[in-house]
Amino acid sequence: MSDNHKFQLGTIGALTLSVVSSVSIVICNKALISTLAFNFATTLTSWHLLVTFCSLHVALWMKLFEHKPFDARAVMGFGILNGISIGLLNLSLGFNSVGFYQMTKLAIIPCTVLLETLFFRKKFSQNIQLSLVILLLGVGIATVTDLQLNLLGSILSLLAIVTTCIAQVMTNTIQKKFKVSSTQLLYQSCPYQALTLFIIGPFLDGLLTNLNVFAFKYTPQVLFFIVLSCLISVSVNFSTFMVIGKTSPVTYQVLGHLKTCLVLAFGYILLHDPFNWRNILGILIAVVGMVLYSYCSVVESQQQKANEVSAQLPQVKESESDVLISVDNGNGRLSDGVVPKSPPVWKSDKDLQA
Repeated sequence: MSDNHKFQLGTIGALTLSVVSSVSIVICNKALISTLAFNFATTLTSWHLLVTFCSLHVALWMKLFEHKPFDARAVMGFGILNGISIGLLNLSLGFNSVGFYQMTKLAIIPCTVLLETLFFRKKFSQNIQLSLVILLLGVGIATVTDLQLNLLGSILSLLAIVTTCIAQVMTNTIQKKFKVSSTQLLYQSCPYQALTLFIIGPFLDGLLTNLNVFAFKYTPQVLFFIVLSCLISVSVNFSTFMVIGKTSPVTYQVLGHLKTCLVLAFGYILLHDPFNWRNILGILIAVVGMVLYSYCSVVESQQQKANEVSAQLPQVKESESDVLISVDNGNGRLSDGVVPKSPPVWKSDKDLQA
């Protein structure tokens, strides 16, 4: 099996794991928050990251992956920034309407495209841009219901967009720059993310809910769903880093909107959530955008690889011809000045000379 084929299988596996685990954790958390009234999302996320780190530590002890230390300041900054972005997203949801929060999530894709274009000189074709517009339009129709603006909520949303985009671009950049895997990066950054959210989590949750997470009544049912949510989060966090590392931050955001559509559909089927023609129309338009984006990405990726191969062939032929010319024109001397040894000559009278 070729390396390219293995990479494609790994990418498909990462995308599938990300979708399945993310939809599962949303359904689990919805039951935990809506049914059991456990509304401490930021603190719960810190527990997710703590369990993820412990799971990865066990995997490291079992030698399932190799620990590769690299720039400690980059890891610390990346981990803290990730934790802050999660907290800001939760604050954005708390201080804005649901519709405005969905608009905040939609704005992450164009912001990421802008960042990669300005700072990494990455070019997005017109087909890719059109597919992203169709996708965002569909998700907007399906999810955005009301837009109630306020100054504090708008500032929090803007900060959430910027920090989330930078954190996701850094996830891809760090893996490629330091040549670390998604597992190695997640293992080293998890403690900083967990510590950041563990410190600010109870404060943010108290600000948003006027409740104390440590005074909550933890029934066996609540504990069961918390443990289940933490276990699923290991797959969510692992697949997130893997998808961004193998593809790009924009592709991860496209995948995130696919999850949103699936959550809406599963919510209607399993939890009997309200569903109307806007949801159906929006999901259909979003699916068209996702299919178009996937097709354009695959086609452009194949074209880029073909161009790279065709660009390398003339260089190889030119280097081969240079060697031949130097041997022919140098009277038996190579271009570096080394005289080749003459081949041995068979002599008919060697037995007599002996």
